[in-house]
Amino acid sequence: KTSTKKNNKMDEPVRDLYNIPSETMSEKDLEESIDTLVEVFRKVETKDRKYHFKTFKKCFIGTEAVDNIIDSGHAQSREDAVLIGQALQEDHSLFEHVTRDHKFSDEYLFYHFIDEKKLGRRGVNEITGKASTWADFLNVSTSTTGNKQITYLPRLPLPDFDVVPPKDQHVASTIWPLDEHNATLLDRVHPTNWEDPVPHHSKNEKKSGAENTYDLIVIGAGAGGLVTSAGSAGLGARVALIESNLLGGDCLNVGCVPSKALIHSANLAHGAKCTRQLEESGITIEGGANAVKVNFPKVMERMRRIRSDISTNDSAERFTKQLGVEVFFGHGKFSSDRTVVVNGRTLEFRKAVIATGGYPALISMTGLKFLYEKANSTEVGAVRPIVMTNETLFNMTTQPKKLCVIGAGVVGMEMSQAMQRLGSEVVVFGRSGRVLPKEDLDLSNIVKNQIEEDGVSFRLSVKEYVSINMTGKVLDNGLPELCMTIQELVGGKVVKSEVLMDALLVAVGRKPNVTGMDLEKAGIEFDSRKGLVVNDRLLTTNPRVFGVGDCCSAFKFTHAADFMARMVIRNALFFGSAKMSDLIIPYSTFTTPEVGSVGLYESDLKERGIAYKTFEKHFSENDRAICDDSTSGMVRIRVDAKSDKILGASIVGIGAGNMISEITLAMQTGTGLGKLSAVIHPYPTTADAVRATGDLYNKTRATPAVRGILRGLIQMQRYGS
Repeated sequence: KTSTKKNNKMDEPVRDLYNIPSETMSEKDLEESIDTLVEVFRKVETKDRKYHFKTFKKCFIGTEAVDNIIDSGHAQSREDAVLIGQALQEDHSLFEHVTRDHKFSDEYLFYHFIDEKKLGRRGVNEITGKASTWADFLNVSTSTTGNKQITYLPRLPLPDFDVVPPKDQHVASTIWPLDEHNATLLDRVHPTNWEDPVPHHSKNEKKSGAENTYDLIVIGAGAGGLVTSAGSAGLGARVALIESNLLGGDCLNVGCVPSKALIHSANLAHGAKCTRQLEESGITIEGGANAVKVNFPKVMERMRRIRSDISTNDSAERFTKQLGVEVFFGHGKFSSDRTVVVNGRTLEFRKAVIATGGYPALISMTGLKFLYEKANSTEVGAVRPIVMTNETLFNMTTQPKKLCVIGAGVVGMEMSQAMQRLGSEVVVFGRSGRVLPKEDLDLSNIVKNQIEEDGVSFRLSVKEYVSINMTGKVLDNGLPELCMTIQELVGGKVVKSEVLMDALLVAVGRKPNVTGMDLEKAGIEFDSRKGLVVNDRLLTTNPRVFGVGDCCSAFKFTHAADFMARMVIRNALFFGSAKMSDLIIPYSTFTTPEVGSVGLYESDLKERGIAYKTFEKHFSENDRAICDDSTSGMVRIRVDAKSDKILGASIVGIGAGNMISEITLAMQTGTGLGKLSAVIHPYPTTADAVRATGDLYNKTRATPAVRGILRGLIQMQRYGS
């Protein structure tokens, strides 16, 4: 984006503003040059201006700002001046268009400077004089012990809790180790020493007390809350976003993002260890599978780096400066049917959205809660048992020798396979006798068979989880040994067994996070197990308050919360009538092979008494799958018994999560299975199996009568020629 014309004072600052490396200017000089630019830019005349009978307060005009930059000698052309202005707008959030509809340009458009105090901002570190960061609290000291065989977790530093602001300590105790990646993550999704937005009137709002009145208040900043607040603010609403923990919620911090980063490393390790497949493909690794070494701390560090990199999109700075959302870090509680209290301040809303998500459940087992709390203790030098849920799994820095997983659902299956492929011995426990209980049994067994082939053991007939305790022994990896006692069905008899391990992951589902908000004061009904009581429009029993995401829905997926949020924006702000029941929500399990599903399962159809037909295309008949040596799995599509209307589908195979979207699109647009057969796919691709399933349906339309007519037409042409 750098102009080809030579600038006098601005060569290097223009380069930096657009992230082009500077070779001649020091960081200090660069900061000073940018500060000078900001100072020059702020000298442009600001005043109240009218457009279409509407007054915009204290704004400036784009063309005048361009004139100002050129007159100051910081740009030689209007094009360069526009580049400088756009950089100050986009990268440094100095100003914005009055309705956020335009980038900075050399036109008669109105802009105003952004007041950080109105949106919320980082506090200042009194020692450094700069904005507070989590690195300010990093304590690099390590604990010592006389026993050299014993090492303590975490291996990397914890924060110094003596200097962390009290309101931020709960965050510091859940995300660790506090290395550079996690410090950057926290700077973005829970900046320390955050200053709440100052009370102020919204644009053109002069009513008494209106400085604390919002068009929309959103409680919870996971996927649903972020989409709701960003979308509403983008449409002109004054929005307050309240979050007590981390922006980005589970998906960014302890769910989708870190788990997929871990799975990627695990799959790379597995591919390198598959010496038989490699040799059949003409590739030999000297030393075989034993030559492949997994550096587990490095695997986890990569996960933390990727999570940190992705967190920019969910950052407080982006939501305040770029999107115009007023961000509060604190615990929001209802004080009436239209007010919320956060950090001692009462906020009034015209509409509100609860998007507080959920939290992992712990099973009833003697000793489990105690060990889980001990595992998350902030006590320096404490021996921490590795007893985890998904919220703490990604804090690991030492690889367990033996990991036991309670729960054979999505999280349990994904993480058990990943940890086994990274080198831990893994055992999965369950009660139901099967894995992935939502999926068709034969399809879930395809996944189970592959995970068993990877080395994972399954014990799925547990009758009771009796107890768990520390044995007092510390293994050579520094982790304390645990002993779990269970009762399970073996050979038709219930027997008691003891299982030794050095890590336990509890993955038995999630509960809605609906307590502690004084919902009763707002007239909002809820169930501690099912969540908020909402109707098909996601409206709670308070006509001003809506629910979004895991706190009110059985579809506990990030993408489901995203589209529920889009629904609520329409319904809350624009008198919409969008319905949850109209959504078609696909979902995937990212094991190897993957599972992708959408719509109704066979069990659903039978339960509802809907007549249906099933069509399947196995990957063993797909040329690309054969070439890739990935023939396990199939495409299964269920259609109405009397038409080609798609009612549901499941895919098991490599890339199933991507392929299910084509079927989702067909269902969304009312495209029948027969028409899918006419969609040309590149050859060879595994997605062509979807088209081929359509061919199978079309063959059923060729009844004996139809075939007889077609044969007659061919014969007529023979005689006619």
